[in-house]
Amino acid sequence: MLNPAKRYTGYTAYAYLEAGKDYRAFKYAKQINRVPAYGGLDLSTSQSERTKRLLEEETVISLHDHVQVFPDDMTELPGYIRQGREATAYAGLSRSGLTAVFDNGMDGACCISSEAGWKYQDVLFDLGVRMADLAHQDFVIKAESIKDIEYAALTGRLAHIFALEAATMIENEVDRLDVLYGFGVRQMGIAYSEANMLGGGLKERGDGGLTYFGERAVDRMNKLGIAIDISHSGDRTSLDVIRASKVPVFITHAGARSVWPTKRMKTDETIVECATRGGVIGIEAAPHTTLSRTHPWHSLESVMDHFTYCVDLVGIEHVSFGPDTLFGDHVSLHDTLSSNLSLVQTNGDIDHDKMAYVDGLENPAEAFYNIIGWLVKYDYSDDEIRAVVGGNTLRVLKEVWE
Repeated sequence: MLNPAKRYTGYTAYAYLEAGKDYRAFKYAKQINRVPAYGGLDLSTSQSERTKRLLEEETVISLHDHVQVFPDDMTELPGYIRQGREATAYAGLSRSGLTAVFDNGMDGACCISSEAGWKYQDVLFDLGVRMADLAHQDFVIKAESIKDIEYAALTGRLAHIFALEAATMIENEVDRLDVLYGFGVRQMGIAYSEANMLGGGLKERGDGGLTYFGERAVDRMNKLGIAIDISHSGDRTSLDVIRASKVPVFITHAGARSVWPTKRMKTDETIVECATRGGVIGIEAAPHTTLSRTHPWHSLESVMDHFTYCVDLVGIEHVSFGPDTLFGDHVSLHDTLSSNLSLVQTNGDIDHDKMAYVDGLENPAEAFYNIIGWLVKYDYSDDEIRAVVGGNTLRVLKEVWE
């Protein structure tokens, strides 16, 4: 594990306010060593040194994570969410080695004013409060461009990029995309499992594809410079979006359905079409998603089964990582918010043991050290590692953002 980033000075979320007076305080989960360290790598001294060097020297980008810390007692989660003041896990991020992270906030569980989530005002409130906190420290910076990522890399900071897993909150108003762009959103999904005005989601019995309004939204995202994500979109909608977009799109956090046959995973056709048009798939690691028949107990090894499959399918230049981790009990969060997250419909009913956490990819503080360590262990070259932990993502962003 890395030493804390030099730029980090110990700031904690909302330290400029008075806890208990300005906002309700919670006891947060541990950001470091919440669970036992992963013991599956067994690296030699030279491999460990190479892993640390790559993590420290290369531009490392998570295509999809949630960088908040959650309550230690997850029965307090509903109250924590309703307050609309999620705490960025600065201490944990200082140990991550990340150069940049696409942070998706609460997304489908943004339930400040409504249990159903996805309300426009709630999303704006969530974004605004998070930006206010970021503005009071100098380690995690709000990033909106390639130059911001480069600046973070040069100065020992972490570039935080706002992203949303769906465009549900725009309803039928395409100009809301401009407003969200103005708030700093630089990546957005089409639908979050449930169908919306733009297209179909993974949980639906049928997928009608990208709507005419969805085509307008894709065109506006292209013009604004919002990278498009199809991770939770239905199969037909995903293909429609890839073909409608004038620039490559991302599958920011998913795996291959051929490796683990649930709706939450992407078909070979979608992965290939995405890559053919220049896009990238980020491999997911949220609990009980990217399992495999070879490794049905969710761990780094099962996640990397999806990685190797996708590399064989479309080439290493079209694969990256969007671990989809957070700081706290991710499994309990899923249990509490299973309806909002459509877990039953998208993860299917394949028989597998429920586990407490994903071994080796439990939170953003450990994810990329272990990913890079695995790649080092299996003799991937520096160039190959450089590509999958950030280079491939940067290549697409340069086409989409600039």
